[in-house]
Amino acid sequence: MFKLVTLEDTVRIPPDKFREPTEKVGYEQLKTKYEGLIDDQLGYVIAVIDVKAKPIGKIIHGDGATYHKVVFSLLTFYPQIQEIVEGEVVEVVDFGAFIRLGPIDALLHVSQLMDDFISYDERQGVLFGKETKRKLKTRDRTRVRITAVSLGHGGVLGKIGVTARQPFLGKIEWIKKSLEELKTKED
Repeated sequence: MFKLVTLEDTVRIPPDKFREPTEKVGYEQLKTKYEGLIDDQLGYVIAVIDVKAKPIGKIIHGDGATYHKVVFSLLTFYPQIQEIVEGEVVEVVDFGAFIRLGPIDALLHVSQLMDDFISYDERQGVLFGKETKRKLKTRDRTRVRITAVSLGHGGVLGKIGVTARQPFLGKIEWIKKSLEELKTKED
């Protein structure tokens, strides 16, 4: 789930940056500190936005810089187990497909793709069902449910497991076709 989180911090404005706007210098420092961070409470920090710095800072003895309180927002992505998300297939391999969900790729294992025997065509880079004739390839839009989350730490990306073996999950075209079939049955 994407979230906007508002935080407060203090930034150090070095003397050589006094002529620049405080928000600009604060943004640069916050961007370096937070963007790309993986945190247990925040999840994956994607971007720093809307920085508001106090115009008057404090000076600490022995340091020529000023320290300013800043209030800012972070755009974060924190995947939740059981959450239904949409993403794009970025890679297809013999054991499944990788789905881009925000800043990270989730694994859709072949066992979680559909109720069918699945084959992998390496030459075409396609997973396909034997009976259903459904195909999944790179750049296909898919809807999946998150089943496992490991955020990762220390700059190492974690892992996300997803499933498409439930009603109205999978490749978007498959879902549309299923809905049309249901509508036809009701009429």
